[in-house]
Amino acid sequence: MVSAVRTVLGDVLPGQLGVCDAHDHLFFGSPRLPGQELCDAASARAELAAFREQGGASVVQWTPYGLGRRAADLPLLSRDTGVHVVAATGLHQAEHYAPELLTGLRGRLAEVFVAELTRGIGTTRVRAGLIKVAGGFHALDAHARWTVTAAAEAHHATGAPVAVHLELGTGALDVLDLLCGELGVPPHRVILGHLNRSPDPVVQRQAAEAGAYLAFDGPSRAHHATDWRMPDAVRALAEAGFGHRLLLGGDTTTAGARSVNGGPGMPYLLRRVRPRLEVALGRELVERVLVENPGRAFAVEWL
Repeated sequence: MVSAVRTVLGDVLPGQLGVCDAHDHLFFGSPRLPGQELCDAASARAELAAFREQGGASVVQWTPYGLGRRAADLPLLSRDTGVHVVAATGLHQAEHYAPELLTGLRGRLAEVFVAELTRGIGTTRVRAGLIKVAGGFHALDAHARWTVTAAAEAHHATGAPVAVHLELGTGALDVLDLLCGELGVPPHRVILGHLNRSPDPVVQRQAAEAGAYLAFDGPSRAHHATDWRMPDAVRALAEAGFGHRLLLGGDTTTAGARSVNGGPGMPYLLRRVRPRLEVALGRELVERVLVENPGRAFAVEWL
C-alpha cells in the first residue's frame, strides 16, 4: 500500500504536512452567502501568510465543485507562502447550486470526481486530494444519497479520503451507515466535519468507535458553542482511546471572518484554540491532533 497526501504542488509524505488546519477555505462562494464570497487572491495570500506566522504549515481546502475553488490560483499561493494546500473535489448540498448545474451532472458525478482526483480540476493540472460531500439535517435526503454514493465510487477508484459536511453537526451515524455500511468505504477513510456543532458525546463516541476521523472545525462561532465545549469533548474522546482520530480546523467561509478583515480567520486556530487546548489536554495530544493525525486522515491510499 502506497500512501501520500496530494497537495496542489504534488504528493508529499504524510509526515511532511506539519501543523495542519484540517478544514478551511481559501476560496468559497455560494448563493446562500451573497456579498461574502472568498474570491480575492490577495486576501487569500495574506490569510495563508498570517497562518504561517502562527506556525501553520498546511491547509486542507474543503471547497468542492462549483463553489469558486479558483484551483489555478492555489499552486502560486502555496509557493508564495510556503504552506501546503490540499484541494477538494465533491459536491455540497443542493441549495448551493443552480438546478441546471445539478441536472448536468446526473449520471456522471463519480466520473467528474475521479477526473479531478487523477487528471486535474477543470482545465488545470491541479489534482484534488479529497472528496467533500454533505449530509442533511438529521437525515440523508435524495441529493445527499446521490453525492455520497458518487463519493464512494470515486474513493474505490482512487483511494482518496471522503470528507463530509454534517449539517449543524447532525446525521453522522446515518452517513456512516451509508458510506461505510452499504457502500464499503473503510471508516478510517472518512472525515466527519462539524460534529462539534451538535455536541452529543454519545454520537461522537459512536462515530469514533466506528473508525472515522472527527474534525472539530469552526472555532470562534459562538452560536455553535464550539470553543468552550471543545476541550471537554476532545478530552473525553482521547481518554476513551480515540486521540488518534481527532482533527482541528477553522472553516473560514465568509470574507468578514478572515483575520485580514478583522475576523478570527485561519490564525485563530493556532493563536487562541491551540494554547487553550494545550492547557486542558497537554501539548503532546494537541501536537498529535494538529500534526500526526492529518497526515493519516488525508493520505490517498492505493496499491
